[in-house]
Amino acid sequence: MLMHPLKRGQILCTILACSLLSYLLTSTVPAHAANVANVANVAASSSDNMIVNIDELSSSELRDKIAAGTTTILVPIGGTEQSGPYIALGKHNTRAYVLARQIAQKLGNTVVAPVISYVPEGSIHPPVAHMRFTGTISIPDATFESILEATARSFKQHGFRHVIFLGDHGGYQKNEDKVAAKLNREWANDPGCRVIALLNYYRITQTAYIADLKSRGFSEAEIGTHAGLADTALMLAVDKSMVRTEALARAAKPGPQDGVYGDPRRATVELGQLGVQRIVETSVNAIRAALREHEEATINKHK
Repeated sequence: MLMHPLKRGQILCTILACSLLSYLLTSTVPAHAANVANVANVAASSSDNMIVNIDELSSSELRDKIAAGTTTILVPIGGTEQSGPYIALGKHNTRAYVLARQIAQKLGNTVVAPVISYVPEGSIHPPVAHMRFTGTISIPDATFESILEATARSFKQHGFRHVIFLGDHGGYQKNEDKVAAKLNREWANDPGCRVIALLNYYRITQTAYIADLKSRGFSEAEIGTHAGLADTALMLAVDKSMVRTEALARAAKPGPQDGVYGDPRRATVELGQLGVQRIVETSVNAIRAALREHEEATINKHK
């Protein structure tokens, strides 16, 4: 039986169309896949360049960053201590981590070390100060200073030129300063690295931030010195999940018996942002000034 010429032509067209489609798929898909892969690689590379926390980088990635000029490292120091019934024990650790990251991003050519979360908090037995409350961890001053010293020595070994301590707690500021002074004396004839205890990072929360809150009508007693309005507002701005806001809203005024010195009940994210802005801006300016001073001293030493 003979096939009608029109029908035979339709079949031939269908075969040719299928062949052409097959060719296009096999020849263009690999090229498209290659383009996608290239885009992914570029994106990954860009992402690596934006990372400032060294525990998110591989060793070779950090090595390459240092070689390319990222020679400043921030060492955030927190502490694990009670802050009353309404703030989580990791307040200082979270705050130091988040603020250090913001400071590093503004500085450029700067990375952030893991947070040091074991710090002096007073006598363990008998317990004093924060150690009277469950969850606080305390280590001896000498142990803490050894940790800071070994940390700075490690980063110097890897090629960092500026190791900067950012202490979020008032109790160990003198320890930071002591370790920085010791290492800078030791390395006086090797100006390739300097250790900076950035005490202004902490002081700003005790001066300019407090002044900002007072200018808005809050009393010194309400602002407080520990787990009060200033402390709680700053924590709300950094990480709201660390504050038990519902319980705080229902609470009667807490006091020293609760580990609270101040009144946190009127704390807000907006008030905390004042502190975040003050700390970040002041720290960035202080670090830039210190780096310029170090560069000038290094140049003069080699004249």
